[in-house]
Amino acid sequence: MPPKRNGNLSMVHFQDFVLEGFEGGLETQALLFAVFLALYMVTVLGNLLMIIVITLDARLHSPMYFFLKNLSFVDLCYSSVIAPKALANFFSSSKVITFAGCAMQFSFLSLLGTTEAFLLGVMAYDRFMAICNPLRYPITMCQSACTCLVLGAYCGGCFNSVVQTSFTFHLPFCSSNRINHFFCDVVPLLKLSCGNTAINELLLFGICGLIIVGLAFMVLISYGYIIVTILRMGSGARRRKVFSTCGSHMTAVTLFFGTVFVMYAQPGAIESMEQGKVVSVFYTLVIPMLNPLIYSLRNKDVKEALRRLGQKPMAL
Repeated sequence: MPPKRNGNLSMVHFQDFVLEGFEGGLETQALLFAVFLALYMVTVLGNLLMIIVITLDARLHSPMYFFLKNLSFVDLCYSSVIAPKALANFFSSSKVITFAGCAMQFSFLSLLGTTEAFLLGVMAYDRFMAICNPLRYPITMCQSACTCLVLGAYCGGCFNSVVQTSFTFHLPFCSSNRINHFFCDVVPLLKLSCGNTAINELLLFGICGLIIVGLAFMVLISYGYIIVTILRMGSGARRRKVFSTCGSHMTAVTLFFGTVFVMYAQPGAIESMEQGKVVSVFYTLVIPMLNPLIYSLRNKDVKEALRRLGQKPMAL
């Protein structure tokens, strides 16, 4: 759609954006399409399988797997907000996304990304209570408490999404409508604005930095206590089982918070867009694909549940 002018010839307000995506010829685009498609298919299948297994297997109806099921749901939605549009744009000549579509994609990304961060923090608290306070665990992590913690994670995501989306899309975008990215992200959008983005950058580094650093600090403290408790355990078999379960979560936490911190929680994120695209692929597609693999391959309970699910048709 053509840009709208507000009477000042230097101020042009665009109704559409163009997602430039990745540079390269047809062969490069075809290769990237294949990579994105493979990542997205594995993400969808892996996270759907985790949701189905945890829902159907009564032995997995515990707080830890309740949180893991919600994490799989968030990962599935997170990738689905980005991947279909990105895949369509690889062979599209226009690569256009409407202003409303861009704002909607941005808001869902903020919502789901922040929710995932809070869920990982909640999962660390759950492991802390289970290992360090086992006698109080059934009372502290009852069903109503788990539901409140998950709802709190979504509310935190909604708050950040509303703040970031409202402040970002109230900026005047008049210098260009070409977003140097494969989805509508805050950093490239700030670069397009011809207004003062100081408040937006302060909000980005303030709120996102506080969430990321605060939750990462909470996770580190929780696992500090967990490691001390594990080392005091007399049983070697129990120690290995606990280390295996916690190791899966620590792997997921390190991957997510590490990449998100590079993008949003430090000032250098604003400067390097090409590096940012690669990092964005990692936390929007690779990590949601890896999470179900991490939790299934390193978790004996999930592997046994998968085996039982696979044997059910033969038993009929």
